[in-house]
Amino acid sequence: MKRTFRFYKTEEQKWYVDLPEWTKMIADLEMVEGADQMLDFASGHTNECYLKMSDEPFDGADIIKLVTDRSDRTLGGGDYFMEACKGKIINQRLWLCTVTVDVFGDLPKEIYVGYPTSIVS
Repeated sequence: MKRTFRFYKTEEQKWYVDLPEWTKMIADLEMVEGADQMLDFASGHTNECYLKMSDEPFDGADIIKLVTDRSDRTLGGGDYFMEACKGKIINQRLWLCTVTVDVFGDLPKEIYVGYPTSIVS
């Protein structure tokens, strides 16, 4: 699966992924526990960014690696580590919730991230 996702920051300084097909609570889409910090960096400290994400490698992609699978815990999801973002070392730990499973069909061991210059899925 490869898809371009829109992320946006609210006036309250909270990051969310924009999933128009999501029918559950919007709070489920909030990016927290390090994912918000990674998005600050990826967005250039603006209020919006687009990331091309895939569970398969593609040219120029940075990698987010699964460190701990939390599927057996209350909040689920997984702890990930992103060494570099846009070619710069950031060594960012982040948690991705169970929405990741809804999007990818499972909890990928690696998620590949690119930074599109135009918005095309």
